[in-house]
Amino acid sequence: MSTDERLRRWRLVLGGEAEAALGDLSGPAQEMDQALAALYEAPGPGGAKSRDRVGGRGGSSPSVARWLGDIRKYFPSSVVQVMQRDALERLNLRDMLLQPEMLNAVQPDVHLVAQLISLSRVIPANTKETARLVVRRVVEQLLRKLEEPMRSAITGALDRSQRNRRPRHAEIDWHRTIRANLRHWQPEHRTVVPQQLIGYGRKARRPQREVVLCIDQSGSMANSVVYSSIFGAVMASLPAVSTKLVVFDTAVVDMTEQLDDPVELLFGVQLGGGTDINGAVGYCQSIIREPRNTILVLISDLYEGGVEAGLLSRAAALVESGVQFVTLLALSDEGAPAYDRGLATKLAALGVPSFACTPEAFPGLMAAAIRREDIASWAAGQGLTTSR
Repeated sequence: MSTDERLRRWRLVLGGEAEAALGDLSGPAQEMDQALAALYEAPGPGGAKSRDRVGGRGGSSPSVARWLGDIRKYFPSSVVQVMQRDALERLNLRDMLLQPEMLNAVQPDVHLVAQLISLSRVIPANTKETARLVVRRVVEQLLRKLEEPMRSAITGALDRSQRNRRPRHAEIDWHRTIRANLRHWQPEHRTVVPQQLIGYGRKARRPQREVVLCIDQSGSMANSVVYSSIFGAVMASLPAVSTKLVVFDTAVVDMTEQLDDPVELLFGVQLGGGTDINGAVGYCQSIIREPRNTILVLISDLYEGGVEAGLLSRAAALVESGVQFVTLLALSDEGAPAYDRGLATKLAALGVPSFACTPEAFPGLMAAAIRREDIASWAAGQGLTTSR
């Protein structure tokens, strides 16, 4: 890297205060600096430049949409997403999500979807359709990325694990049957006379596992809600798994009927509010029909606003009945979450492992649960730290 390039980069990092020492910028570098200054040195995108490189608190300006276009022009998508989040948090620009032209300009990602969900009750009618299109774009991107790993993990854990030794004709696995009976080759007839038939496992007439996703919809869990809804929709499409999805704050809402359309499901979520984990787990307990065939995944930071003793009592009863009960402190790729360590430790002592999980690791988690593996050991093997 040349000296001029190094100085240019430092000038962009340090902002206007370094102009005297490092010189002025020109061309694309100057436009990049203006985009950065609009966010970090001014009350808002398009505002007057300030020498203090700190975030302001001004409202959005008519040039926000242009600024969004500028940052997409000069910075990679990962940086654009960081700058957009900074604009929302540092400059109080949530109003920009209420304007169709701004939504069309913004780089869609999980964080934007979370913002739109939180604003869904106040988005104007002329913007709501644009918001849905933005959310659908992100949902479709996530489905393309996550659907096949999820399907493969679950079907791999369920399919053909038990071979049928007395198959009907339509159930015979001919390749395995021939290999197993090669010693019975009859040269004079040029054929194999099978002494043992090997068949595929008979297709279950009802789901082989029941999965209940119980999701905390408090504001801190926004990204987890998005990913949980995507995975719930994928699992709901698999006949071998019966999937239910429940969201809660101080109230409990069963959204299983919306699993066929994750976009509608997300717009039905109301982020924010209090948290009654005990009440939500109580509802899930009431809809479990076959405990020893059920996987209950509680996705929450465990900041309980309900009755903690009641929650612990329910957790103990569920584990005793045979339910595989797992707590995910977050289902996102944002790093270590904040959570109630004391409650997580108490749940772990009852046999409910608690840990944060990335979207990439979640299919493996569900496969391990379906195979009835020790989830705490599985998490440790994946490098996921569990509460003890």
